Amino acid sequence: MPRRMTAIKNGTHQVFKNISFESMVISWLMQDGWQVFTPIIDNGHQTDILISDGPNFHRIQVKTVEASGEQHIVENCWQDSHINVVVYFARNSNWGFIAPAFDDNTRPLNHCGHIKFEQTKKDFLKSFHNLNIEPI
Repeated sequence: MPRRMTAIKNGTHQVFKNISFESMVISWLMQDGWQVFTPIIDNGHQTDILISDGPNFHRIQVKTVEASGEQHIVENCWQDSHINVVVYFARNSNWGFIAPAFDDNTRPLNHCGHIKFEQTKKDFLKSFHNLNIEPI
């Protein structure tokens, strides 16, 4: 059985984990029939995933947090970037929240406009479909 025998730096390992959450969202959205695009560089526009159903597009930012609970405070890191959906994953648990982009500087994850999901395709897509957002 193959085993990775080389050490990975902590920062590099965290990048791998963050990208794995983006890949999971990409897979779930593709299985739901969305066209999915990933930018080569998302620096500046802060778009991790761009999705389309044909005429409509949505910009998605995927964030991971080390949340001690659903009331964990998250920062708005995408002002003026035209993001319209943020997906938060709790790295240390099996849940997350989907939120429309917001203008506040900070918000709790469990804000009334955010939708909680369990980290499964079925629950994520159910929550995603219940999100009320305008396409870009």
